[in-house]
Amino acid sequence: MKHLTFYFDVISPYAYLAFEALPEFLTGHSYSVTYKPILFAALLKHHGQLGPAEIPSKREWTYRQALWLAYRQNTPLQMPSAHPFNPLGLLRLAVACATLGDAGHLSPNRFVCEATLRHVWQGGADAADAARLAELTSLLAPARAPDSDEVKALLRANCAEAIERGVFGVPTVVVDDKLFWGLDALPMLRDYLNADAWFQTDGWTQAASLPVGQARRL
Repeated sequence: MKHLTFYFDVISPYAYLAFEALPEFLTGHSYSVTYKPILFAALLKHHGQLGPAEIPSKREWTYRQALWLAYRQNTPLQMPSAHPFNPLGLLRLAVACATLGDAGHLSPNRFVCEATLRHVWQGGADAADAARLAELTSLLAPARAPDSDEVKALLRANCAEAIERGVFGVPTVVVDDKLFWGLDALPMLRDYLNADAWFQTDGWTQAASLPVGQARRL
């Protein structure tokens, strides 16, 4: 049985779409999944990058593509009333609901992740609205206080772990120390789980050994 770690931030439409599509891509396999909420902004800060929504033309493209991908994937998606927004309340809520899973990892279950992601990406409401967050908190009944030091530390630990494993974006699925980034990496993940012959070639390792021709000066 393979164990997968799914790193996500509710702020990402691609994380939502990948979450909804993941079971289909894992059909036929014996697996377990640990869902780990992380703060995408922490990854951006660590790697010195701007987020897609911080570049005006890329922001528009991201929203258009997400809506089209949802249409093609037949997944309900409505943009929240404003984006980007502060996702910390939702991330902390998800972490506050964490339990010890079959693989021995402390993480929220799929129902909790589904609820927090759909809170953002279905209905077109304000994702960060305090009243809506309170309603969702009441529904999920977390075992820990979302604003507790324990929960904040657990979320920071998730982010640190992701960075240590080389995660640079969301969503990212990690299996056997291999990273599969983005919604469009799900077919590649499925091929890996299917033991596709390509993964027995040097195709995976070759990318890491390619010399840098020229580095841009910042």
